[in-house]
Amino acid sequence: MMHSVYCMQVYLHPMIRDAHGRKMSKSLGNVIDPLEVINGIKLIDLNRRLEGGNLDPKELKTAKEGQAKDFPDGIPECGADALRFALVSYTAQSDKINLDIQRVVGYRQWCNKLWNAIRFAMSRLGDDYTPPTEIVPAAMPFSCKWILSVLNKTISKTVLSLDSYEFSDAATAVYSWWQFQLCDVFIEVIKPYFAGNDQAFASERRFAQDTLWLCLDNGLRLLHPFMPFVTEELWQRLPSKKDSARKESIVISEYPSAVECWINDDVELEMDMIESVVKSLRSLRAQLAPNERHERRAAFVRCRTDDTCDLIKKHELEIATLATISSMEVVRESDDAPVGCIVDVVNESLSVFLKLRGNINVEAELEKLKKKMEEVQKQYDVLKKKTSAPSYDEKVPADIREANAAKLAKLMQELLSFKDADEHLKRENAAAASGGS
Repeated sequence: MMHSVYCMQVYLHPMIRDAHGRKMSKSLGNVIDPLEVINGIKLIDLNRRLEGGNLDPKELKTAKEGQAKDFPDGIPECGADALRFALVSYTAQSDKINLDIQRVVGYRQWCNKLWNAIRFAMSRLGDDYTPPTEIVPAAMPFSCKWILSVLNKTISKTVLSLDSYEFSDAATAVYSWWQFQLCDVFIEVIKPYFAGNDQAFASERRFAQDTLWLCLDNGLRLLHPFMPFVTEELWQRLPSKKDSARKESIVISEYPSAVECWINDDVELEMDMIESVVKSLRSLRAQLAPNERHERRAAFVRCRTDDTCDLIKKHELEIATLATISSMEVVRESDDAPVGCIVDVVNESLSVFLKLRGNINVEAELEKLKKKMEEVQKQYDVLKKKTSAPSYDEKVPADIREANAAKLAKLMQELLSFKDADEHLKRENAAAASGGS
């Protein structure tokens, strides 16, 4: 540290250790050269570097054995961006960074996903696409409103974290948006708009193009401080606005800032419900035999309230697309439960059913439901005991009492849903036994 004509802020990161938590030392032979991670290196060349040092024969043998165990195939080429992002994400640790090269490799693979996202976008935008000069979220399809709303929150979170020098939180916010919201949800859910040349989706297709461009432009600029090289390359490939004075480089372009009109909490709540249904359907699919998991199957969603039923019907396309099902039917609580299906309880208002080709392993399904029911019952009992304590009404504020009462009602309804599912499986079992006899 030294004084100069002007003051500068210095950021001190934790000490970097090897994956086992040992301090990097020449005497241990576990020093990792950043250039070897960036460019990659074979195991034989790692060994040669050790041989060029001053280790005695015993230490050299131990060091080589350590290298062979940690890097049996050497260190793959990861690139500077992946290494940089890994080190930034590691800063959440307090006093040390246990650098696992496999984590860096994971971010290198994630860079490939960014390339794939841009490749998908360019194929959907087309050569003659021109970005819009103005975006009006209110006129957009549901999925476009949602991705802009969560992008807005990510921008706010990232900027706040950077201003607070919480670099790991900033990196995590950007990564989560790119991976779990843009790539895993939005890009998947807009694919039906581009299937063939269906004029029924002409308006949605244009909105999806504009939103996709907006997300990639903001997303790359948001990610640029953490991955400067890949973001520069990809940003240069994006179409530019008509008659706009685009910056020559992403590094001198403006960093994204929050846009008030993008906020839409109601849409985000609806998407939370959709993702819960999709998660349950995917969970049911994962229970199938490996050779049956990729088949598209019919699904049913059983709703216990009119509002929930209306919401699910409104988003049948999004659910069917994300859950990869052949068809979806929404049924009410008063309707008979679908037969020949495995079932999962989403929440107190929803249950999902996935059609099977053969017989159901009722005992296995009942065991899964029993474990889930026991967990919900445990939560209910703990909260019930808490709310039944002496002087609870006098000591606990009214708003907290109301929240606890609502949670108790929700847990009770969820327990009833599990009991319905349990009875449904038992009826399936009885029907199969009757048919077999």
